Amino acid sequence: MSFTDDEVERYARHLVLREVGGQGQQRLKAASVLIVGAGGLGAPASLYLAAAGVGRIVLADGDMVDTSNLQRQVIFRDADVGARKVEAAAAHLRALNRHVQVDCAPVYVTPANAGSLVEGVDLVLDGTDDFATRFAVNAACVAHGRTLVSGAIGRWTGQVGVFAGRPCYRCLVPEIPPDAETCVAVGVVGALAGVIGSMMALEAIKLIAGAGEPLAGRLLIYDGLSGDSRTVRIGPDPACEVCGG
Repeated sequence: MSFTDDEVERYARHLVLREVGGQGQQRLKAASVLIVGAGGLGAPASLYLAAAGVGRIVLADGDMVDTSNLQRQVIFRDADVGARKVEAAAAHLRALNRHVQVDCAPVYVTPANAGSLVEGVDLVLDGTDDFATRFAVNAACVAHGRTLVSGAIGRWTGQVGVFAGRPCYRCLVPEIPPDAETCVAVGVVGALAGVIGSMMALEAIKLIAGAGEPLAGRLLIYDGLSGDSRTVRIGPDPACEVCGG
């Protein structure tokens, strides 16, 4: 796979990186990524993946842009309010990098459609804020053998993990927590979405390019108020209804 002169100049800082180089950049160009949720986490993740030269990005989200989104969903502008999120986001991504194909799936991801969305890509990023969607995406990733990069934020705290087979996301969260919070109810600082969304993009780039050590089977937890972070290992649950034996 060859690069145009524009691509060589555009990706110059990747091409000189020992861990990426020409081969890694070719892998990025050949890769396809599904981003579930074009919101606070999907916005920065998609921007960085498009800038990095991921060949095909699929955006799945059924929402419309709302004024309250603009505090943290940095891909949108005032003029996008009222538009479909995936269509507005796709327009900005195409303007950022004309070498990237961006496809839109203006739907809410459910158990009924998750499989068809997941099986058509190489890697999945989930930045949604409800557990039903996370469970559906995780189940589809396990069923189709796709690696999942999962992120979540609330208040001042965020987390990102990588799930490749076992353990899966349901090993971490077997059931919907009875005290589950939403950003609508408890709030979230806007810049935290940029931190965690960028971490998700970084993990995706590492996975695709074969660089470093991904957060496979681990969860990175970041506290924005204190500036502290810690990483915990996730053990496979033998009784997991999705990936258990």
